[in-house]
Amino acid sequence: MEPNKPSSSAAPEELHFLTIAGAAHLIRQRLLSPVQYVEALLSRIDALDSQVHAFITQTAEVALAQAKSAEQEIAQGNYRGPLHGIPFGLKDIYSTSGILTSGHSKICIDNVPAENAHTAQRLLDAGAILMGKLATHEFASGGPSLDLPWPPARNPWNTDYFTGSSSSGSGAAVAAGFVPAALGSDTGGSIRIPAALCGVAGLKPTYGLVSRHGVMPNSYTFDHAGPLAWTVEDCAILLECIAGHDPADPTSARRPVPNYRQALHQDIRGLRIGVVRHYWEEEGPSDPELAQAMEAAIDVFKHLGATVGTARMRTRQAYNDVKMVIAKSEIVVIHDKELRERPQDFGADFLGRNLPGYLFSAADYVRAQRERRSMVDEMQPLYEQFDVLLTASSAPATRLETLIGSGFSTKWEKPNIYTPFNVTGGPALALCNGYTQAGLPLSMQIAGRPFAEEMVLRTGHAYEQATAWRKRRPHLVLGAIASTLAPPTENAPDVSPDAATRAIVESAIARAGLTLTDQQRGLLYRVAPTVLAAVSRIRRDRPREDEPANFFSLD
Repeated sequence: MEPNKPSSSAAPEELHFLTIAGAAHLIRQRLLSPVQYVEALLSRIDALDSQVHAFITQTAEVALAQAKSAEQEIAQGNYRGPLHGIPFGLKDIYSTSGILTSGHSKICIDNVPAENAHTAQRLLDAGAILMGKLATHEFASGGPSLDLPWPPARNPWNTDYFTGSSSSGSGAAVAAGFVPAALGSDTGGSIRIPAALCGVAGLKPTYGLVSRHGVMPNSYTFDHAGPLAWTVEDCAILLECIAGHDPADPTSARRPVPNYRQALHQDIRGLRIGVVRHYWEEEGPSDPELAQAMEAAIDVFKHLGATVGTARMRTRQAYNDVKMVIAKSEIVVIHDKELRERPQDFGADFLGRNLPGYLFSAADYVRAQRERRSMVDEMQPLYEQFDVLLTASSAPATRLETLIGSGFSTKWEKPNIYTPFNVTGGPALALCNGYTQAGLPLSMQIAGRPFAEEMVLRTGHAYEQATAWRKRRPHLVLGAIASTLAPPTENAPDVSPDAATRAIVESAIARAGLTLTDQQRGLLYRVAPTVLAAVSRIRRDRPREDEPANFFSLD
């Protein structure tokens, strides 16, 4: 063995399933070479990503150079911490200096930023190694589409199935063993959905805990940046690196960053868990296998010494109405110039899901922000009664082919089980709690009061340590060919709206200065009743002194 050259205690074929914690231990003990680690993962990506489509841009040369630098620093005794020499991927809405940041869209197909996103820079400063940029849905919105420059990511547990949206490549890359760490974003579940469907851990931190500077915006009000990894412990390691105040993000909180990993080692005896049962038992169709997994998980928590009670929040529909009015109003403003000047360069799914944002008025937006403030305030009694809240994640993954072209379906933004925690702003963790008979992951969510990440992570880690789910991994076969996805064969049906609906739609199109095709106009005619119904459900008679949620003060 060469002087100062680390050896590996793991065979190359085993390296791809190392956790961050496990790899960091080997690297620190100089039993694993960062270069060998990166080379093994690059080889796996080259061999298997044609089935998964997790990556938009691979950065192999950058990764190898960073790995060599990390290896030299560690050999010289300059070990930076548990992310030194650890490979990671970024959802392709995180700015990377000199590297394409596309938003998975033709609109930004030539966008090469001059600087890194704040979170990306923190990972690099910690010695982590960038493996590449990961698939998403267009600008972290829309759905899996075939009319974008890159194909949609696929689920490593079964490549015929959906990864979840919109941090799709991040969830797929971690589950497939391409990277042990990834960053995603979460506006209405977009970290936790792919974490759930791909069987990994994913954390939406408290709003303001992690900087969003350098991350393409979706909704200023609801965007969160956060980690995806195989275990809760790995999420804690990542969070400790990326959390903290950033003056470049006006929403960034000025709070000290705890030692999240250290907090994991406390037991959960006496922990008060509020189970939000109505979200999976009463609202929407309940999946029997998921329901069974939830009951088994509750029994695990009781066995660990936690006390369990029933908690109720507002309906998923109520949170969804508020989120849709606010978020869709914001996203059409974010992309307004391109929507007016080059709508043909957006994918149909993005247009189908977001053009309805033009139907909302300024008054609708303010009413929704006032309602959101009320929703945040009314969580306080629950936070006093319970230490964490427990609910299901979404039902298991569905076949990808059934979702292609969904932006032009008659269903517009159905309320999901994740959005309530975006609206209320506290941390929410998705983690695996079983598998279906078909071998697809099941998942649950643990949520907490704002800035209670230590409690949420400790609860999730205790569950993982008490169960064996993390020992199971997806199996990708070298040379397998993913099924062909076909675009939808049917156009959106013609709709003849009533005179009042037509007037609202045409007024919105004219006011926004949009030039739409007949198909796009027809979409707005079809979804207008749903959009207007959401507005009608938001309270209009609040006292004049009720503040909206987006007020701020200067210290």
